[in-house]
Amino acid sequence: MASWSATVLTLFPEMFPGPLGMSLLGKAHANNLWQLEVRDIRDHGLGKHRTVDDTPAGGGPGMVMRADVAVAAIDAVERRDRPLIYLSPRGLPLTQARVRDLADGPGAILLCGRFEGLDQRAIEARQIEEVSLGDFVLAGGEIAAMALIEACVRLRPGVLGDHASTSEESFAAGLLEYPHYTRPQQFEGRPIPEVLTGGNHLEISKFRQREAEALTKARRPDLWTLYEKGQKGPRKP
Repeated sequence: MASWSATVLTLFPEMFPGPLGMSLLGKAHANNLWQLEVRDIRDHGLGKHRTVDDTPAGGGPGMVMRADVAVAAIDAVERRDRPLIYLSPRGLPLTQARVRDLADGPGAILLCGRFEGLDQRAIEARQIEEVSLGDFVLAGGEIAAMALIEACVRLRPGVLGDHASTSEESFAAGLLEYPHYTRPQQFEGRPIPEVLTGGNHLEISKFRQREAEALTKARRPDLWTLYEKGQKGPRKP
């Protein structure tokens, strides 16, 4: 089985591997279940000071990463059929379905933005996929890249010990995950729900399904609407 391979293009290579080198992901990396390559965009900077940015055309605050520098960094990487992704707050939201698609592939090339953004011409010239972690803004794309890599790598065979742990978690079936409990039996007057200690696996399954549905309906009405549509199925003519 070929390793899943991530190449990260960043102005701060010292930030990696960071949390990606710890716990199960770190062990999986040490066992060659996935690979991480980190490249410094500034290696392709211009002039004595290896400049990577310039003032925005049309005026405005901040700086913009130059298209020529970004494309030079991108073109120096061997693609190997891996998608090229730019972590950006204006990108399409990252979903578990997209994570599964990426995890099933050969890996990804991740461009970490800084400043006010990346020159649009680089995005168009290299047909870069823009991906967002949510409706908020970070100082740069490095933490977002780490999150995307972790989400993908944990789905790779051999990384997690129990395959069921990924098949029953949030978003796997269109719902948020049900609540979890463990010892002690009583905690500050709150007992473990009796159904979970009764040994009736059918009732446990029903309880968890109800809890997952209730949580999704309360916290993510958008997901609940999609789930309801899926449960009803297409209308018969």
